[in-house]
Amino acid sequence: MSQNTTTEPSTNSISAQSLTQFCDEYLSASAFKDYAPNGLQVDGGRPIQRIVTGVTACEALIDAAITDNANAIMVHHGYFWKGEPAPITGLKGRRIRKLMQHGISMIGYHLPLDAHPVIGNNAKLADVLDMTITGALYPNESHPVGNIATCTPQSADSLIAKITQALGRTPLHISSNYEHHSDNNAKTTANSERVIKRVGICTGGAQDMIEQAAIMGCDAYISGEISERTTHIARELGIDYFACGHHATERGGIQALGEIVAQEYGLPVTFVDIKNPA
Repeated sequence: MSQNTTTEPSTNSISAQSLTQFCDEYLSASAFKDYAPNGLQVDGGRPIQRIVTGVTACEALIDAAITDNANAIMVHHGYFWKGEPAPITGLKGRRIRKLMQHGISMIGYHLPLDAHPVIGNNAKLADVLDMTITGALYPNESHPVGNIATCTPQSADSLIAKITQALGRTPLHISSNYEHHSDNNAKTTANSERVIKRVGICTGGAQDMIEQAAIMGCDAYISGEISERTTHIARELGIDYFACGHHATERGGIQALGEIVAQEYGLPVTFVDIKNPA
């Protein structure tokens, strides 16, 4: 578990409702139809003087907030996902009970934090990979959750090295360069001299957007997870795929949002990275 404190302690405070209003407006949260509620999900009932940020509102993050004497946690993955059981029991009940017992509010932003053009997960990932976002994977979306970026022309090996350095983990790479058989059983090799300069990006569990990336003429597609089908899709569409980790690709947005809040309100905000290999 690593921590990064963005400001020194202060006597400033803000209500959970006011903090949520600021974040809602900054992220244009009302523009998104999401899989979970965005904004204030658990009201701890106390003024907020210290904040902990993290990717997921797991019990380990809550424990870190308690240790830090924080009054709020801000996350990308919160609670109350579409389709999950409604009763607050078991694991979910234990997490929420611990938040309430310690007066800790929990604020979560999912798609709005993926899509923000400056501090969103896609934008921050593009930044650390020296890429420039130029458009949307789905051009008709007003707030795209998937993007297209350009970079200095490079090989897959070069991009793997850059991802590894930026995220602290080696991506799983599915190369478009593979042997397949044509109708007459002659072996051919696809894209043996692949140069990557146009890249689709959508962090987290967006591996199935790879087909759209291919439609949009991308040389490669970057996301967090990989499914069994993704390998075949990448090879057959002739596009390189880099699975860089759901957690690893989504640290940037919430950390950046915490820094914005710290600057806006003069509050101590600590990013806590609960290690996750997935």
